[in-house]
Amino acid sequence: MKSWLVSRYGEPEDVLELAEVPRPVPGPGQLLVRVLGAAANFPDVLLCRGTYQVRPPLPFCPGVELCGEVTETGPDVTGFTPGGRVIGGAELPAGAFAEYALMDAARALPAPENLDDAEAAPFHITYQTGWFGLHRRANLAAGETLLVHAAAGGVGSGAIQLGKAAGARVIGVVGGPQKAALARQLGADLVVDRYEEDFVPVVKEATGGRGADVVYDPVGGDAFAASTKVIAFEGRIVVVGFAGGEIAQLSTNHALVKNYGVLGLHWALYRRQKPELVRRANAELSNLVDAGALAPLLTERLAFEDAASGIARIAAGETTGRLSVNMP
Repeated sequence: MKSWLVSRYGEPEDVLELAEVPRPVPGPGQLLVRVLGAAANFPDVLLCRGTYQVRPPLPFCPGVELCGEVTETGPDVTGFTPGGRVIGGAELPAGAFAEYALMDAARALPAPENLDDAEAAPFHITYQTGWFGLHRRANLAAGETLLVHAAAGGVGSGAIQLGKAAGARVIGVVGGPQKAALARQLGADLVVDRYEEDFVPVVKEATGGRGADVVYDPVGGDAFAASTKVIAFEGRIVVVGFAGGEIAQLSTNHALVKNYGVLGLHWALYRRQKPELVRRANAELSNLVDAGALAPLLTERLAFEDAASGIARIAAGETTGRLSVNMP
């Protein structure tokens, strides 16, 4: 089968190579799926660089998220029918940027029926992260103000939609007019272009000085530091990631004086610690799709041969929304 491979660490455009490799064989508890669509994510960039939290043995096929068709089940696997459509994570080193991939049967979830293959591929991480961050961790309530950083990006775009579905007022922070237009398209009530203005006074004015009840931060660094200036009394800052490249430091005396909380979100831990919540979230998210409240911001549908260039553009910060790779 055709597969993209990483045989050495470096930038995606330098280390990703298209190759012919043997089709993987599902082991105990695994599914072999024909990849219908593969989502390109920032973790794929980190995998290429060798800086991701998981380092599969070289060479490996990256691609942490997919929509696939079940073709074969491993020993002792039940409950799956050949031809069934599933979403979830790929089992590295047999990742999603290939014609076939392996999945953990216990973590594979039914694909939302009202999404096509390309839309379903990036659905899992975007909305699971948002659901756990906003509902499980921050307990976002109707009528509250939600501030979303990188609001036109992968997880940020999902947070806007989930915030609106929960009845919150959503303020999105983006970089550039194109991303601002996308954030408005997603339903943000107010959008701040950080290239043009400081979001701190804008948020203060928009909230009458109260600030944001919940901040959803996949950026870190200066975005986190500035968020502490606009967090409301009993507000919650959800730390989702550090796409800005800098891990911010928290002054705990400031959190004490202003009476706010900082909540870490490592979504993958829920798959191990509380997998039943992941399945519950998928069911609720699928219902929101059916109701028309959620639709992945799929900005590009890439040909399989263009997967490396798409990942490289994610690394360079040149993309908006989600990129999905179509299989040959």
